Amino acid sequence: MKTLTKDVYSPSQIESIDPCKSKLDKIGFTFVDLFAGIGGFRIALEELGGKCLGYSEIDKAAIEVYEKNFINNSNSADIRLGDIRNIDKFPFQVDVVVGGVPCQPWSVAGKLKGFDDPRGELWFDTLRVVRINQPKIFIFENVKGLIEPINKKHFEHLVRSFQSIGYFVKWQLLNSYDFGLPQNRERVFIVGIRKDLENAQEFSFPEPLEIKPKLYSFIDGVKDCSNFNKSKIEPQILYGDKKIPRSRNRFQKDDELNDFFVFCDTRDGHTTIHSWDIIRTSEREKLICYTILKNRRKKKYGSKDGNPLSFEDLAELIPDLKQEELDKLIRKNILRYVKNQGYEFVNSKNSAGINGIYRIFLPHSDIIPTLTATGNKDYIAKISIEGCENPEEYKDKFIKEIYQTKIFKPISAKDAGKLQGFPDWFIMAKNESSAKKQFGNAVPVPVVYHLMKSLLTQVDFGQKYDS
Repeated sequence: MKTLTKDVYSPSQIESIDPCKSKLDKIGFTFVDLFAGIGGFRIALEELGGKCLGYSEIDKAAIEVYEKNFINNSNSADIRLGDIRNIDKFPFQVDVVVGGVPCQPWSVAGKLKGFDDPRGELWFDTLRVVRINQPKIFIFENVKGLIEPINKKHFEHLVRSFQSIGYFVKWQLLNSYDFGLPQNRERVFIVGIRKDLENAQEFSFPEPLEIKPKLYSFIDGVKDCSNFNKSKIEPQILYGDKKIPRSRNRFQKDDELNDFFVFCDTRDGHTTIHSWDIIRTSEREKLICYTILKNRRKKKYGSKDGNPLSFEDLAELIPDLKQEELDKLIRKNILRYVKNQGYEFVNSKNSAGINGIYRIFLPHSDIIPTLTATGNKDYIAKISIEGCENPEEYKDKFIKEIYQTKIFKPISAKDAGKLQGFPDWFIMAKNESSAKKQFGNAVPVPVVYHLMKSLLTQVDFGQKYDS
């Protein structure tokens, strides 16, 4: 088995290892893989010398991939434990229990039902399995929503429950980007250390790695941007008299052009592409569209977060407006008329994008947004854009050189695997859609690797590990 010798591995993932070949001469610890999915936890823990004694998963497609990679054609003696709701006492003693507990009940993409969702109740089964089997350590992963204010009482109850059965519990948000992956993926990791272990209270989470991953190192078929230099631009040029949006994340600099373009008619920004930018329209037609964009959220036109505007409303805002002008924009499929209400954009839902595209990221970008099981409409440009002095030039160059020439690609299942840190040897599902869904559900391998390494080097639980 090929082991890691450094914290900064090859740009795309942990160095290749083969779980079907011989393990390390000395097994450092044993573990059980709950909610195993396709094995993200297992790859990381085996790389650190762990031996899996059993795994629990109910999704048949995930089990097929998991067993193809870790069980078939090997000497593995793992026990398939089945549905966690039926698990009681393990037929063995185990050091570590890990798992990515289903996140939909706590996710903003779900309905935020928490423990009222049957999948949220699986936390109680997880608690029961830990209480009965008393592993020395547990690591559980979940979405950021679990610790949001709306779920504060639920989360605090969860922590107290684990504490009450004999564990010191610590938790922290960890971002995949900080551990070598160009993905802005924040997940909460909950670590429990049995109170009788030496140094149990001394554990601290791993610090971010001193590497700055970029998309081009992980995505097949895009230009190498290692020599790319970003220009500095005055914020006033980017935003004019507007305030800098609060929604900007840590990867968006206020004095740099964005590394992505958003296709959206209902918002505006220096890298927003509207339908009237990519459909042939006159300056007058653009004026009408921008007028609707700037006024559609004003309370005087309705209580919704985006209201249709009547002809009368628009006529007050646009001098000499003619009905034919609006009809022409309807024929171009930019506007539509809502009976008894007025005119609105055809592309009225932000995340729906335009023509099936929501965002296109340039290959020199630090990140891609969080991969999800449901997928998204994000694409990656095959080339970057340099030498632009202002947003207008930047947008025009993007439309002409990337969008119109179709020099961009969707995120493939193989790309998704790399963005989650899965190694090259991993055998993914044959169906592209299924594989992308499974990777979107998976835990990022390098994050688990560095978290578990921190536990092994800081907590004495009867095992030997040379840091």
